[in-house]
Amino acid sequence: MKVAQNRALPADRLAEIALVGTRLARLRIARHMTQADAAVRAGLSRNTAYRIEKGDAGLAIGQVLRYLEAIAPGKSLLALLQEDDPAVAALEASERRQRTRRLTREEQDKLDF
Repeated sequence: MKVAQNRALPADRLAEIALVGTRLARLRIARHMTQADAAVRAGLSRNTAYRIEKGDAGLAIGQVLRYLEAIAPGKSLLALLQEDDPAVAALEASERRQRTRRLTREEQDKLDF
């Protein structure tokens, strides 16, 4: 009988798995790597990489660790959770909202406020 792993775990554990997946995805993006490239380097299918990043509880921890190794060789799971990678810091800095300027009268007229 097949067990739905996401239903077999408490909500707080599912949140932890989702956090690991989110951190892996951000690290991959920060290092300018596609999901397909990371999956190939880890010896996984792209679908498995997608499931890892989405926090699927039905995957083996070894697959998650192989995916981490493919993205950031030598990085530990603890370091991933601490999110101390310089590439992630640079990504966060680029995502921060920049100061905005007021619209010119012409731009306001175009928007028809």
